[in-house]
Amino acid sequence: MRIGLFESSATTGGTIDDHIAAAATAHEQGFASWWMPQIFGFESLSVLAIVGREVPGIELGTAVVPTYPRHPVTMAQLALTAQAASGGRLTLGIGLSHQIVIENMFGLSYAHPARHLAGYLDALLPLLRGEAASTTGDAYAVQASLSLPPGIAAPPVLVAALGPRLLELAGRLTAGTVTWMTGPTTLADHIVPSITAAAEAAGRPAPRVVAALPVCVTADEDAALARCAKVFEMYGFLPSYRAMLDREGAAGPADVAIVGSAATVRERIAALAEVGVTDFVGVEYAADPAEIADTRAVLRSLL
Repeated sequence: MRIGLFESSATTGGTIDDHIAAAATAHEQGFASWWMPQIFGFESLSVLAIVGREVPGIELGTAVVPTYPRHPVTMAQLALTAQAASGGRLTLGIGLSHQIVIENMFGLSYAHPARHLAGYLDALLPLLRGEAASTTGDAYAVQASLSLPPGIAAPPVLVAALGPRLLELAGRLTAGTVTWMTGPTTLADHIVPSITAAAEAAGRPAPRVVAALPVCVTADEDAALARCAKVFEMYGFLPSYRAMLDREGAAGPADVAIVGSAATVRERIAALAEVGVTDFVGVEYAADPAEIADTRAVLRSLL
């Protein structure tokens, strides 16, 4: 199982130089991948294009870029630009986001999300391969091609898929899925078997399952769990994550966080490989220098 890091400063106003430094440290420490969200700060694919020019060797991923605000042609242009700038190290994680964000904040319709994603992929995937997109579906009617230099490999695409329909699409059409707030039982009993079956039925290779979870090595587990419940509280209310927490039997985000002693955290992360997780991405949220150092040390010990 590959171990990666999530760029936490992207959610707290980090500068471009901060992102470059964080990715460089992750590379120097031997991590396999470094991931950025797309929330309400910098545009993540633009940042990864810059980081990719400055930091060698490490996979760079988005987790994840919402589809609704970006036409598939625009998404393909952004992704291929970052892919070219990074020398072919981009993994494009995309997702639907959430109804409250798409409708209440962006003012767009969130109707028929699975249909939207299917139409989106029908247009996006050929463009990433350097082919013309020609779609006539309800979601997108795209007749377009891109004029870019030859030799830019299509970045692998991961879908933030949690429900059955999206897992089927991800397994059938893409390289896999990237999950958040999804515990080990749900990964073992739902995510991994569903997406693997879809990939097998389509004659595709075994999919990547990239699982991101909060992680903290601490001597004060109760305090760390209380902090987790506060820091990640909103994810317990978003319907897609709430469904995964309910399936896990978890009251909230703290119940799926990986928290405790170094031995406990190491054991719980390592156990994810046994249920079919191919990549673990640590979302560090330590509170003091000792916890920061200890958490990173445990993640490095798993490389």
